[in-house]
Amino acid sequence: MSILIVINFFVFLGDGMNAYMVYKVLTKTSLSIFSRDEVCVKRRFSDFLGLHSKLASKYMHMGYIVPPAPEKSIVGMTKVKVGKEDLSSVEFVEKRRSALERYLLRTVKHPALLKDPDVLQFLESSELPRAVSTQALSGAGILRMVNKAADAVNKMTIKMNESDAWFEEKQQQFENLDVQLRKLHASVESLVCHRKELSVNTASFAKSAAMLGNSEDHTALSRALSQLAEVEEKIDQLHQDQACADFYLISELLGDYVRLITAVKGVFDQRMKTWAKCQDAQVMLQRKREAEAKLQHANKPDKLQQAKDEIREKDRVKDFRVVIIKYLESLVHTQQQMIKYWEAFLPEAKAIA
Repeated sequence: MSILIVINFFVFLGDGMNAYMVYKVLTKTSLSIFSRDEVCVKRRFSDFLGLHSKLASKYMHMGYIVPPAPEKSIVGMTKVKVGKEDLSSVEFVEKRRSALERYLLRTVKHPALLKDPDVLQFLESSELPRAVSTQALSGAGILRMVNKAADAVNKMTIKMNESDAWFEEKQQQFENLDVQLRKLHASVESLVCHRKELSVNTASFAKSAAMLGNSEDHTALSRALSQLAEVEEKIDQLHQDQACADFYLISELLGDYVRLITAVKGVFDQRMKTWAKCQDAQVMLQRKREAEAKLQHANKPDKLQQAKDEIREKDRVKDFRVVIIKYLESLVHTQQQMIKYWEAFLPEAKAIA
């Protein structure tokens, strides 16, 4: 499948709390279903959420696993609107841009979703109707909250006697995988925070060493302290780079897969809902004293059989393997650079009389 989607530009429109971001979505492809080989459109964050909402409503009940869209962050976006030049705001904007790009790439990897009219319109049409139903405080948003609460209650009250061993095995497998990935994701996020703290403390130490070197009367010791400060400044940059690698290569990947597994579990939930509807229908049909054969024919809960074709273990392993290798290479490079800096500083340390 020859298709490339890149979000490499965004711009703020509006002022103050009414400001919003517009993303430039560039699509390059040789597929015949597209009207052009290269097309560039502008989309708001709500457009991405609207696309996911449409796809989920059309395909999830059929057993298709629809990739989840990035989560809304009212706090993060408010910080961006208040202080656009703040470091945390810059990180938030880049994180969202990268997440939106990955979301589109995962969506078009699905052969059925790629051909969907809403996906093609999203990637090609210059204008889209505004997706107001994605707003948290809209009527649709409140309805979603009510539906989620109802679903949570149903999960606790409805117990489905799974008759398909394959589904039962996969459901337990994904439950376990979800728990482990969430733990790993939390650990990696903690690692990123500690790495950033290490960078800040290293920078502080470098500054102190430089000040101490400037005030030292002993020439050799002063020179050594100045060299030490330079080494620590370089190591500080390495810690910053490694923190970015920890975040964008590992933490974001894990976050994507946690949300993706949530989508897979959503398909299993759809199966349970179908089963519950089937049970209700059976009771109703029994009350009407219709034939058992007609009952079983009309309400067999097998609509989610296509989920077997949706779970591609091979693709997940390949995706993880590529990113893990990149991450390990970045760690090795960081350690090599650190060794290089300390080896360069060693003669200065030995020269102290």
